[in-house]
Amino acid sequence: MQRNIRTTDDVLTLLDGLFAPGADRWTAGAGDWWDAFYADRSREVPFFVSKPDENLAGYLDRGLLTPGRALDVGCGPGRNAIFLARNGFQVDAVDISATAIAWATERAEGLDVRFRHGDAFTTKGSYDLVYDSGCFHHLPPHRRISYLALLDRVLEPGGHFALTCFTDEEGTAAPDADLYRQGSLAGGVGYRPADLRWVFQDLTEVELRRMTEEPAASPSFGKSFLWTALFRKD
Repeated sequence: MQRNIRTTDDVLTLLDGLFAPGADRWTAGAGDWWDAFYADRSREVPFFVSKPDENLAGYLDRGLLTPGRALDVGCGPGRNAIFLARNGFQVDAVDISATAIAWATERAEGLDVRFRHGDAFTTKGSYDLVYDSGCFHHLPPHRRISYLALLDRVLEPGGHFALTCFTDEEGTAAPDADLYRQGSLAGGVGYRPADLRWVFQDLTEVELRRMTEEPAASPSFGKSFLWTALFRKD
């Protein structure tokens, strides 16, 4: 008989194991799943493009964000991290996929972006901006605890947290409890604006809206099945 729960982290790890590898970014084996996902760069995946999110570009254009230290959580092939670096930010970017990090490093040649392969929840340091484009909706419900702890730990007072994530039209609208019963996130968790305001209630909302659909020729990425949100830590 094995007894392996003594801390909150032990409980979170146990709950991770209820989901099949690859169902989210943080369960055992998820790195291998995402490595395979990123291995074929020719796949028609919307966010494989080499351009920033339209909301992120807009935040800078409107003066809502100014250069400082930035953390890109779940950076994938690095498109937003590269954009931030080109606009004067000191950027750390982390992803659980070594294949994604290798691709991002190639794209960022000549830029000072510090890419790291690993678990974003272990990140140390302090940041003026934490940016997440498509990571949060791949977390099982219990890992929202880890996510909020990360923001509380690394985000400087007065700093900003910016997010893009699935609407409940694109991601699963199943209740949290059902996700554990089925052992899957069904491709990603969908959220409503009220859900995001509830999860991030300790931060001040600056803006929350549907992402603008951008044409292929646009210099920015935009898909209307995503929410964009900007919060401030007071």
